Amino acid sequence: MAEPKPNPPVRLTHMSANLETVVVLAAGEGTRMKSSTPKVLHEVAGRSLVGHVLHAVQSLKPKQVRVVVGAGREAVESHLAEIAPTVTTIFQERRGGTGHATQLALADLKLAGTILILASDTPLLTSGSLQQLLDLHHAGGFTASVLTAEHPDPTGYGRIVRADDGSLLRIVEERDADDFEKAIYEVNSGVYAFDAHKLSAAIGKLNDNNSQGELYLTDVIEILRNEGGTIAAALIEDFVEILGVNDRVQLAESAALMRDQINEGFMRAGVTIVDPTTTWIDATAKIENDVTIYPGTAILGQTTIATGAVIGPRAVLESCTVLSGATIIESNCFEATIGKGANVGPYSYLRKDTVLGTDSKAGAFVEMKNAKVGDGSKVPHLSYVGDATIGEGTNIGAATIFVNYDGVEKHHTTVGDHVRIGSDSMLVAPLTIGDGAYTAAGSVITEDVPAGAMGVARGRQRNVIGWVMRKRSGTQSAKSAEAAEAAARHSDEKKG
Repeated sequence: MAEPKPNPPVRLTHMSANLETVVVLAAGEGTRMKSSTPKVLHEVAGRSLVGHVLHAVQSLKPKQVRVVVGAGREAVESHLAEIAPTVTTIFQERRGGTGHATQLALADLKLAGTILILASDTPLLTSGSLQQLLDLHHAGGFTASVLTAEHPDPTGYGRIVRADDGSLLRIVEERDADDFEKAIYEVNSGVYAFDAHKLSAAIGKLNDNNSQGELYLTDVIEILRNEGGTIAAALIEDFVEILGVNDRVQLAESAALMRDQINEGFMRAGVTIVDPTTTWIDATAKIENDVTIYPGTAILGQTTIATGAVIGPRAVLESCTVLSGATIIESNCFEATIGKGANVGPYSYLRKDTVLGTDSKAGAFVEMKNAKVGDGSKVPHLSYVGDATIGEGTNIGAATIFVNYDGVEKHHTTVGDHVRIGSDSMLVAPLTIGDGAYTAAGSVITEDVPAGAMGVARGRQRNVIGWVMRKRSGTQSAKSAEAAEAAARHSDEKKG
């Protein structure tokens, strides 16, 4: 069937506009996600789906925001209390459709001004497009305005049916659409601006005479039009913004689209991202110019990275602070602070409350937890540093373990400035090692070491001559030892 050719829709322009009320519809079951987690709590780029929508709404500065919740009520309300404590939640016990949810949201409101209604599963929607919709709605004095998009595959979306003059006639859900209507490419975004008084009068006239047996908010458009209201359909430039998330495939698609948008924004702001397709940066991260990010890197949560830092390849940073000139290679860091010019990795694991000072180092296969490392100090390889404070200019030898746990409680170790810890040392907390002190390699240090002292805690070496030939006779080791003895005897005979 040929595609219908409606008259050109109203496009968005910018002017100032104010907003009285926002209603976010977040009560759906989300059955296609096949998850015990409510759909709106699934995450894309560091925010929940509903979190992205509320973030987009935030800059509009509405006087009040109401979120209609249903499936997973307790979890959703708990999440909302954390990310948006000022919103009001309304519980939709029986899922009766978007029209029913809107009725509940408006039930106890003193209605005035403009109401913006939108779904909770469109993470790519931007505050700019929402503002432009409101601008158009107010400038034209419309009864209702609907954000629409031309989608190359409109399957699953409500279709926008226009009158001969190009105005919006009605919105038809796909399940109720005929073949002609299904061939329309312009679709409903689920974002509406309404005159509050007129919406209040129309919302009570909805009926459930449809394939779902629900009250559709979309039917309000036809009711308002039939009562003489003026309706605007505002066509968005990029249909990607209105993409909804109903299953794991669409969740992944939205994540990839947002990844590309975030990466492009950072690259245009002066960040070098060597391979944008394998670099994942949360929307909540902050990165300054002249940072270099190598492939396979994830920058998550509230991470901030200062200019000149080099991240990756294959690094994961979650809610970390990285200061200028730091380098992190093939390492995982969680709620850690990496100082100016510090080096991390490869294969390091920096856990919560680790702080690396200027020009310090956490080298290969080093794990740190709740550790403060002073300027210029180094933990180069194969060590665990937990619950510790290390001064400036100190070196921790390879395979050193800070023994912080006695089976019941954690204890602290303090290592002073310019200390040299010998390789394979065990520092058994609670413990203090003074400035300029040394520990001998292989020591188990259980007592404080005074400043400038050498701590030695190991047994004296004893060699049992001939043990291998007696106890491991016939082995390759014994044969090698016998050959070495014969060679030594021969050498002695020649000298004699």
